[in-house]
Amino acid sequence: MDANHCLACGNIMRGRIDKKFCDDYCRNKFNNLRRMETNSLIRKVNRILQRNRSILEANIPNGEKMRRTTRLKLADQGFRFNHFTHAHTNKKGQIYYYCYDYGWLALDRENCIVVKNRENMVLQEQQSFD
Repeated sequence: MDANHCLACGNIMRGRIDKKFCDDYCRNKFNNLRRMETNSLIRKVNRILQRNRSILEANIPNGEKMRRTTRLKLADQGFRFNHFTHAHTNKKGQIYYYCYDYGWLALDRENCIVVKNRENMVLQEQQSFD
């Protein structure tokens, strides 16, 4: 019987020829280390997106669906305009950028509108178009 070495700890293993790890601990350790860089990047981006969403949510008072504000105010709160989950172009050609269910529409270089819940916005646009 040939002796193989564990990919995680390097110990000699006995048993099946195609065995790669000593046990579940070594298998998990190996795979977690292999994915650590990717997982770290994903966690970092998710934190930015969640922070952006919180900032947008804080700029809309309870009960309102939109509020005009300045890009400078959002930036001062730590908002990062280049991170968003998706974009929506309305019938007028305006592009709304969203962090989950909160978004913003740039009106000009200084001003923007913060909106809540894209699905409601789409319905309102369809109703106003009719």
